[in-house]
Amino acid sequence: MKSLFLIILLTGLWNSGKAWQAVTHDFPEPEDTRGKPVLHQTRRAWKTGAVYASNRFPGARLNDFRKVDDSTYRAVILPENKPVNKSPWYAFKLWSAKKQTLRLILDYDYADHRYFPKISQNSKDWTPLDSARFSMHSKQDALLRLDVGPDTLWVAAQPVVSSADVADWCVMQSRHPEVRQEIFGKSRLGRPLRMLDIGQGPALEKRVVALLCRQHPPEVTGWFALQHFIDELLSDSDLARTFRQQYRVLVFPLINPDGVDLGFWRHNAGGVDLNRDWAYYRQPETRQVANKIVREVQKHQGTLVLGLDFHSTFEDIFYTGDETENPPVLPGFKDAWLTGMKTNLPGFEFEEDAAPEGKPVSKSWFLAQFDATGVTYEIGDNTPPEMIEQKGRVSAKVMMELLLNAR
Repeated sequence: MKSLFLIILLTGLWNSGKAWQAVTHDFPEPEDTRGKPVLHQTRRAWKTGAVYASNRFPGARLNDFRKVDDSTYRAVILPENKPVNKSPWYAFKLWSAKKQTLRLILDYDYADHRYFPKISQNSKDWTPLDSARFSMHSKQDALLRLDVGPDTLWVAAQPVVSSADVADWCVMQSRHPEVRQEIFGKSRLGRPLRMLDIGQGPALEKRVVALLCRQHPPEVTGWFALQHFIDELLSDSDLARTFRQQYRVLVFPLINPDGVDLGFWRHNAGGVDLNRDWAYYRQPETRQVANKIVREVQKHQGTLVLGLDFHSTFEDIFYTGDETENPPVLPGFKDAWLTGMKTNLPGFEFEEDAAPEGKPVSKSWFLAQFDATGVTYEIGDNTPPEMIEQKGRVSAKVMMELLLNAR
């Protein structure tokens, strides 16, 4: 009897330990993801004459604000560290003691302008700046004409979506009877790491889909696509209800909450691109997410068949793997999925970039860890909101149809 108890105890210890942790992988193109110093902007408000500027809110990026002449001001935007992907994120508030039109130079110092300005009166409803009020001041820097007054004007590269906004969204989703929210870890600076667990009934032996988002802070259009993707998964259609009965979906909506709230261009608080850390898990966010996925799959004896990682870039594109060398659990899925989207999105152009697994990115990790199809799901920076919604919903619908037929 004592021997049986010892076996059960040891089995429990094994299942709660390294057996449920992600293994390391040696990819052909490794990257050094050990922590590096970062530049933390000083949170403050600037007063230059009658004009004020502030970066005192989560997601802001403004390193300095100066007056150039009577009607021209310069906003200095610096990255968290270098080298870094040259995607200068900016977000700040402006107001003035008197109504006036000012010229504002966005001075990036290190990079060329990328994100067309968005403005808001309340930080929630955003619209692109009138194109007649935008021009390039130099090869790198943008010039905006803005109407300011006593009421606050928010200016940003994309709509600002903070970790608190994502937390509110998670709470709202968890009101659905087939969604469970869990805080499973903390970021380097102590912000919660959240997961949504979607599915009906017991998780035992179900096939699993994993969805990741916001490894890179500015990539907000990818976040919008994920929201619409989830909306379709949780819809009341016969397809969605059947899918939730047969599959389990693990959603990690914000992997880099520190980078998002600190207004970083690319990295986490350790100064690292998290989407290059899917080999040795040197950063706490990647390590905890990878271990959580492995634990949830193995604990319930499931099979992870698909991992989608939502991002943003200059155009709509899907980065996929070369399946000829390493066939996944569901060979041919990604080709059928992309074909189905093109059929159901007539007139909408997107590309596929299929390449052998090289860098330690999430899509390669899904294949290495689980023999699962991995896709980096990129939304264009300037893809219209209505098309983002359509693409998110259609891609979810086609995925559900294919995965149900694959059983």
